[in-house]
Amino acid sequence: MADHWYVLRTKSNKETLVWQQALARGFKVVYPRFRVNPVNPRARKIVPFFPGYMFVEADLKRAGASTFQYMPYTLGLVCFGGEPAQVPESFIHEIRQRMEDIEHQGGLFFDNLQRGDRVWIGGGPFSGYEAIFDARLSGKERVRVLLNMLNDRHMVVELDTALISKIKV
Repeated sequence: MADHWYVLRTKSNKETLVWQQALARGFKVVYPRFRVNPVNPRARKIVPFFPGYMFVEADLKRAGASTFQYMPYTLGLVCFGGEPAQVPESFIHEIRQRMEDIEHQGGLFFDNLQRGDRVWIGGGPFSGYEAIFDARLSGKERVRVLLNMLNDRHMVVELDTALISKIKV
């Protein structure tokens, strides 16, 4: 049997430990992560793209599914009908490409965000307000938005990227 990609479930906040263990055992692992700028400076700066999951390439005839079931901090492989679900190679390639694109754009926040898009401010002194995205500032983690005030006047506000999210239309 050839190597195939599978989805490995992990316990909460243990993804990095499982990733290190799988690599140490010689498995190929795709563990998509991205950098964030949290409000709390002691919080994690790199977070998983799929919390609680990663992708591992293995020959289950040789390694055995129980290898992943009993690895510390794992919950085993994702199964359907009692059989580990295989993930197509093309999907793994797409995930890798997507993570490269996100890194190139400066982070997840800037995915498909254009000038004039409506955003929601989710933290800080303007928490709960709607604004209009204006520009990304030279500092990687800052943006300029136009906050709609009284009488349809807009106030220019500079915010941390972690505080806003795009409003789905």
